[in-house]
Amino acid sequence: MLDKKIIAIDLDGTTLHSDGVTVSDYTKHIFKQVQDKGHDIIIATGRPYRMAVDIYHQLELKTPMINFNGAMISIPGEKWPEAQARHVDKAIVFELINAQEKFGLDFLAAEFRRKFFINSFDKANPRIFGIDSFQAYHQMQIAKLDDDPNAILLQTSFTDKLALAKQINDYFDNRFNISAWGGENGILEIVPKGVSKASALAHYLDVTGQDVSNLIAFGDEHNDVEMLSFAGTGYAMKNASDILLPHATEQIGYTNDEDGVAKTLANLFL
Repeated sequence: MLDKKIIAIDLDGTTLHSDGVTVSDYTKHIFKQVQDKGHDIIIATGRPYRMAVDIYHQLELKTPMINFNGAMISIPGEKWPEAQARHVDKAIVFELINAQEKFGLDFLAAEFRRKFFINSFDKANPRIFGIDSFQAYHQMQIAKLDDDPNAILLQTSFTDKLALAKQINDYFDNRFNISAWGGENGILEIVPKGVSKASALAHYLDVTGQDVSNLIAFGDEHNDVEMLSFAGTGYAMKNASDILLPHATEQIGYTNDEDGVAKTLANLFL
């Protein structure tokens, strides 16, 4: 067998089709074959745990799962002693609300493992949060924020999300990491300072004694930059953002809707 590889996969725009739901039967089949050969496949996503765990089970994974762009790494259904959960100071939520008009933000949402709270429903698409409609329970109130969130989501109508992210980071003296999601929604995600998909993968490599040269990563967006830069081999999807391409070892010739991750893995290992 080839040396054992650790294969980190983003979900939206990478493994999932563009509907944000579909994992093809072909992808499931290839992933199973690759795992049967002894390689690890690890989800590394900006999604919260609650919006990724069903996909984890569809893919029949047994490895850790990385959520909130690296703020959480755990093995679903297990008490893994090396699990980590990092948090953003809840005070930042209220500071952002006070600066909401300054930065032209449609809403702010505090994200947790199993729940979220949002300060305005008006311009928010509930599908971003994995639900069909908002309920009164989801309305943000000071009393509900009794714990620090894993991440904070912001939506903006600004065309240049990255420029706005820099403005916000500068305003808050770089107290956290902020990155952009792909797609039409102008979503920015805030996680604790120093946290990224790469930092969570580094933790996994450290506790398992594996070398970064054996890490392969697939991504498509700004929040995959650190991961692809860190990996021994980083693949950008055909549909990847131009921002990601300089950080990739190679851009593959298939999109997420063409099962590009699975086709590349089949060529590499099967």
